[in-house]
Amino acid sequence: MLLVKDLMVFYENALALDSFNLELNTGEIRGVIGSNSSGKTTLMLALSGLLLDMKIKEQRRGGERISIFGEIIYEGQVITGLKPAERVRRGIVLCRERHPVFQESDVLENLKIAGSRRPRGGFKKSLELVFDLFPPLVSLRRRPAGFLSGGEQQMLIIGMALSAAPKLLLLDEPLLGLPPFMQKRLMETIQRIRHELEISVLVCEQYARPVLPVLDWAYVLENGMMTLAGPAERLMANPEVRSAYFGL
Repeated sequence: MLLVKDLMVFYENALALDSFNLELNTGEIRGVIGSNSSGKTTLMLALSGLLLDMKIKEQRRGGERISIFGEIIYEGQVITGLKPAERVRRGIVLCRERHPVFQESDVLENLKIAGSRRPRGGFKKSLELVFDLFPPLVSLRRRPAGFLSGGEQQMLIIGMALSAAPKLLLLDEPLLGLPPFMQKRLMETIQRIRHELEISVLVCEQYARPVLPVLDWAYVLENGMMTLAGPAERLMANPEVRSAYFGL
């Protein structure tokens, strides 16, 4: 479904991603584990097309701060040069770290905005799915998004992404700032998204402990370089991974 080949990203002379390779098959949950500033967000911006958009805007201002090399192949087609909106139309939807919500609009309005491209019947079905996956949002549907807690906003953010009808859901740091019980609940929901909605998922996260058990395959990213890759069970048993990410 998704193939990343020798992806390299420079911010001026700083190397953010170094010849990164990744493969994700239809129906899988794969993850990229790494600490802060390891290159995870850069990877997600590149896959969603937002990094290309940032590069184009800088070029219009006469700058050349961002350089991108390599190929991104989705469903057999090279999409390296596609704009973000076209990638969304093809089913690639990103939930960014601290993804913005429309703070003065209520939960329901945020979901309607996110699902505006869907036909009315399709949006109604997606709304039912979001409320089924995130029951707390039902009683909060008329509350302004700016008054939600961090965990409630994270549910809304993922719900907004699902309203956009993804085939491939990109989650950048979905557990950031959540207490352990919410992390566990969210990872269980991500499993439901894969099994019940048949959506493929790529997660970038620094909290390996709650994430690795639900992954089919994982990559470890350090200073922009992939240092380890393999089935999640094998990485969970790796002493280096356990020491660096589990504190064991």
